Amino acid sequence: MTNNSSSAGLVAYRAMTRALAPIVPLLLGRREARGKEDPLRRGERFGRASLPRPSGLLVWIHAASVGESLSVLPLAERLLAAVPGLRILVTTGTVTSAKLMAERLPEGAFHQFVPLDHPGYCARFLDHWRPDLGVWVESEFWPNLIVEADRRGLPLALVNARITERSFRSWQRAPRFIAGLLARFRLLMAQDAASAARLRALGAGDVSEPGNLKHDAAPLPHDAPALAALRAGIGARPLWLASNTHDGEERAAADAHRALAARYPDLLTVIVPRHPARGTAIAHDLGTMGLTVARRSADEPVSPSTAIYLGDTLGEMGLFYSLADVVFIGGTLDDTGGHNPFEAAHLGCAIVAGPGDFNFAESYADFEREGAMRRIAGADELADAVGLLLGSEAERRRMAAAAQAIVRAGSGATARTADALAALLPAAGTRRTGHA
Repeated sequence: MTNNSSSAGLVAYRAMTRALAPIVPLLLGRREARGKEDPLRRGERFGRASLPRPSGLLVWIHAASVGESLSVLPLAERLLAAVPGLRILVTTGTVTSAKLMAERLPEGAFHQFVPLDHPGYCARFLDHWRPDLGVWVESEFWPNLIVEADRRGLPLALVNARITERSFRSWQRAPRFIAGLLARFRLLMAQDAASAARLRALGAGDVSEPGNLKHDAAPLPHDAPALAALRAGIGARPLWLASNTHDGEERAAADAHRALAARYPDLLTVIVPRHPARGTAIAHDLGTMGLTVARRSADEPVSPSTAIYLGDTLGEMGLFYSLADVVFIGGTLDDTGGHNPFEAAHLGCAIVAGPGDFNFAESYADFEREGAMRRIAGADELADAVGLLLGSEAERRRMAAAAQAIVRAGSGATARTADALAALLPAAGTRRTGHA
């Protein structure tokens, strides 16, 4: 437990979250109406558990959303195999990640929604679950939850930590605040050298660099009959994929499709938006461009006239990466900062990305340096980059092989992280005082 006194900023933050409590139900109701909360599990957001606490040792892992939660699946499996009788609680904050965790968590692990960051909700959550170790993944810091855990003497670890240049600059405006939070972590492990350096500059003590958990993540799964059915419907048509797209990038992909159609008249462009709920709006917008759109969410088949196949469903990214050889990663033509390139690399894709990469700057630099990713300066270069790869099987294969070599070279982070976490657990048959 840290002895540092709370900064004025932290005191103010805790007071503010208490004051906002009366409007929380209204805010949750609005999110539920937009499909961003599960109304049947609303109590979990207030720290009310929907499951009993299992007996024995319990490790709590908090992962913000889909990407982070998928990256910890191998870590959870390794910890469960290494520590007899261990159980693992995984918390996330999104409906999509909750659905994926329900499908993919190994036996011995289970999911709850993370409580909203109010001192009372966090206390209720921790008093029920009484974990023996708290593990935070990447970069989501909830101050009240961290403080309440620290007050109970709960050992905390920050793993696969990712601090972008943008978030680093933001935290520099509140140096005592972030230093006070980081001081409460007993173990800090960064996913790359840049993040480690930024953590140290923000006041962290010893920061290790075991590697990136995403290197060790298993290839995204897919439904084999669904993939076979799609391939049968598409036939020999050339296709490419725009994945994890954001507003504006779907139209950029459609513009690229129209530019490429002169050379590839039977071209099929597959677009998978980052937020599938935007599917109706995307289909309408692309339809106004004179393009025939088939929506997967509506079970619409790919016909010979289909120009755009819209993958507006949840949990099927593995299906679409398995379908395509050429992939443009969205979130790189706007200020989103890019998305995970390892998922496409695992499944043998040649990758194209725009200039925006601050979420994965070091990884994108590795991919580009090794010839595993083709970078474009803007949307007007997308058609040329995709066309070059569609026209050269040799180049597609070379890039895919280079990407998979990067994944293999960076493996081992899961084992190193699991060993460090296991060392923080109490000996078999004992429980720590203060939170047991």
